[in-house]
Amino acid sequence: MHFDILIAGGTVIDGTGKKGVRADVGIKGRTVAAIGDLSGSSPSSRSSGSSGGATTADVEQATADRVIDARGLIVSPGFIDVHAHSDGALLIDGQHANGIRQGITTEIIAPDGITYPPLPPAKYKAHRQYLSGILGLPPEDLDMSSMEAARKNYHHKTSCNVAAFLGHGPVRMNIMGMADKPMRGKDMDRAKALVRENMAQGVAGFATGLSYYPQSYSDSLELVELCKVVKEFDLPLSIHTRDHNTERAFLGGGINEALELGRKSGVKVHIEHYRTSAATAGQVEKILEPIEKAKRDGVDVTLETYPYPVGSSFPPAFYPGSWQEGGASEILKRLADPRLKKQYITDLEKRPMRGTMAGNLWTWIGSEKNKHLEGMAWDEVAKERGVSVTEMVWDVMLEEGLTCGFRGVPPASTRLWRQVEADVMTLLARPDYMIGSDAIPIGGLPHPRAYGCFPRVVGRLRRRLGYPLEQVVQRVTQNPAERFGLKRRGVLKKGNFADIVVFDAEKITDRSSFEDPKVHPEGIPFVIVNGKVAVDHERVTGVLAGEAVP
Repeated sequence: MHFDILIAGGTVIDGTGKKGVRADVGIKGRTVAAIGDLSGSSPSSRSSGSSGGATTADVEQATADRVIDARGLIVSPGFIDVHAHSDGALLIDGQHANGIRQGITTEIIAPDGITYPPLPPAKYKAHRQYLSGILGLPPEDLDMSSMEAARKNYHHKTSCNVAAFLGHGPVRMNIMGMADKPMRGKDMDRAKALVRENMAQGVAGFATGLSYYPQSYSDSLELVELCKVVKEFDLPLSIHTRDHNTERAFLGGGINEALELGRKSGVKVHIEHYRTSAATAGQVEKILEPIEKAKRDGVDVTLETYPYPVGSSFPPAFYPGSWQEGGASEILKRLADPRLKKQYITDLEKRPMRGTMAGNLWTWIGSEKNKHLEGMAWDEVAKERGVSVTEMVWDVMLEEGLTCGFRGVPPASTRLWRQVEADVMTLLARPDYMIGSDAIPIGGLPHPRAYGCFPRVVGRLRRRLGYPLEQVVQRVTQNPAERFGLKRRGVLKKGNFADIVVFDAEKITDRSSFEDPKVHPEGIPFVIVNGKVAVDHERVTGVLAGEAVP
């Protein structure tokens, strides 16, 4: 038998949780053609192709245009990132080295409902500016009018596969604009029709983030009605739980509202980045109490986590709904109004929306004028400017036209940090968990999760805390593929798409850190997407074989 690629002599961990076995993997076209002993001889006889050239390598029972010598290495399905804010980054640079070098062969974009489609051109341009602090600034002239149109912007234009949630934000913006109004009656009918139409065009589920706008203008009743449509497609609601407008929510918002949406609509529920933090470190059983109760009530729940003690976002997340109305153009007018500046700053310092703004630093500044702020703590910048942190953030947003982002500063206590990491691995041992990096791969000093999340879990933390490799691989391959309808992906078997990672179980590790985040991992020499080599000896190849999936 002749293959396009033969991965020879590795230990195959197929993604199902089964123990790894020594086997060869033969690839033809986009798919896995065979797994087993495909040579009848030792891998040493295949050395003519192991260097990566396009020569034909002859073996006793098989030939291949390219042989990858995987002796001593693990061969597994490609990793699937269920939470990546790469919507804009992938459109700016489809090579996407920060993700593909981690072994991520499929990214699910539009978590939190933060995304572009289905928006007509004028609304896309406006929302593009509003979201620039978290998604960057992709081209203005893209068609984002439907999920079908948006998928074409990624198909065969990226190194990894791209799946997407249908975002609650753009759906609501399409019907109601960036306005704090209830969605009822004919508006609700139009929204449900829009959801139904776009869900049918190929999505991984429906996503909302109730710390962000226009999503947080909704109440729980609106979400139940939309989720009833999502249930028709047997796909999940992916939800960042509410901490804005909690008076509009079932049971006061948060995790209880999210689970109640599942009870009342019947939709599957996927909880985004649900883990302990510095404030709750070591309290795994406590945070899982509402999850276990909902499961007993019959709610179908899955969850995700990432292995870092702090997060990252964009400054509008700190501001109330009244400040967000009208979107980017109206926000910029408010930012330039001294009277409104005094009013909002006073209110935010008395009644902060998400806690104090202190303890963060700038990761992404759009202009060259303020580029030096990247990596500076907000307290430091405020002191330098002689104003409060709240006023400094207001001023920088105005100066940058909203094109700015931030992350938290990790705790000083190594013991506390390590406890959060131990909690993450405890959660990942559960069969209902998976990994979502929450990557925001823009700016000069991004959160290190954009470059190192998956090798940190599969390598560093797995080894340190002693978890079975087969179990960890299953959580980042089969689990997400099954949950989000990614057919013929997530498991390494004949007939499935050839999304494959070849890595060294003892050497795979992240090198991205908070002080030097844009550093690629090591121990992942080969990554294959749809049968094409995307990473070759730890170097990106420039091949853009990624597809819009499912």
